[in-house]
Amino acid sequence: MSQYGDYITQLQNGSKKLYSLEREVSSHDAVEIRRTYIEQETGCSLSHVGAYSIPVDEVTQKNCENMIGTIQVPLGVAGPLLIQGEYAKGSFWLPLATTEGALVASVNRGCGAITKAGGAEVRIFSDVMTRAPVFSTRSIAHAKETCDWIITHENEITAIAEETTRFGKLREINTVTAGTSVYVRFSFFTGDAMGMNMVTIASEKVCALISEQTGAKLVSLSGNVCTDKKPSAITSIMGRGKTVSAGVHLLHEQIQSIFKTDTASLLDVHIRKNLAGSARAHSLGFNAHAANIIAAMFIALGQDPAHVVEGSLCITTIDSTEDGVYAAVTLPALPVGTIGGGTRVMTQHDCLSLLGVSGTGEIPGEHAKKLAEIIAAGVLAGELSLLGAQAAQHLARAHQTLGR
Repeated sequence: MSQYGDYITQLQNGSKKLYSLEREVSSHDAVEIRRTYIEQETGCSLSHVGAYSIPVDEVTQKNCENMIGTIQVPLGVAGPLLIQGEYAKGSFWLPLATTEGALVASVNRGCGAITKAGGAEVRIFSDVMTRAPVFSTRSIAHAKETCDWIITHENEITAIAEETTRFGKLREINTVTAGTSVYVRFSFFTGDAMGMNMVTIASEKVCALISEQTGAKLVSLSGNVCTDKKPSAITSIMGRGKTVSAGVHLLHEQIQSIFKTDTASLLDVHIRKNLAGSARAHSLGFNAHAANIIAAMFIALGQDPAHVVEGSLCITTIDSTEDGVYAAVTLPALPVGTIGGGTRVMTQHDCLSLLGVSGTGEIPGEHAKKLAEIIAAGVLAGELSLLGAQAAQHLARAHQTLGR
């Protein structure tokens, strides 16, 4: 790095900024210079951070500013998992990026149980990405006039919104008020993209029209009624991203042979933990550890990890049947995509390819829906395995063996 001594000196004296390096040197060299500078400033070696295989040119342009290297998370696979979805059909190996010992092993056991039971039924009930700008109005009367104008001009709003996007389709408009504040929740179909950028751009153009026609002042393109990256009742009820459910019928003997417990004990843990315990805690999610699987798969598959908070709204249900149980998970909000964002990073692209969902499907949206079905089935596997371990009093033993 001696040839870059001048750059290091300029960073140290403040005459050059970290973000400006790519203007003068290659992306690879800029990363090297920044990392060396940080090492010298902190006295900390970052040699492992500097070992990576991904091409940095596109990453530094699209995914990460001031890049100095990468964080490597161990990647495991669980499966095969048999899925009987509308988009995901067949057996799949689930990629999970995690540092939590026992997680992959647990999901793997759940995958085995589901596969032996004939596979997970999976269906998508809703597919929309939302953005909810907030306007200020002069009075309550003005707020009502603004809401009325929006509802009576949906066709005009839809036409203008869809001018900004090739695949985006405005599906629904809802208004919510708080005093003189008007929140307009737009719901878009976004094809195979997760769609936040798409709906933000479309919403911005629509907001200009609303302000012009109503006199309401746009305060923020996001007024937190979307609700993005925050747990909320509105998201739990109305959905965001993919609303997807996965279920499987397990026989009494399968519960006994795979999970080493009985049906009554499994149901008791579910009722007292997932339902009563979550209600007592006023949790917005009623599940065992859905976010665990979602986080591991999101990191592996280039999804936005912050959306794990919405995935945690999952509700797990177990119904008694004559010969066993029907276990299911419902995820009201699973924002996923197979193009854009972190899906461009080559390691994550490999994992998407493993599932057969990289890029855009032949029909816009089918790859993202397939991915959502696979993740939901993986969540079901994780829920069953953890509940089974707790019913059999095996949880501590598993973590002692695999988690240390």
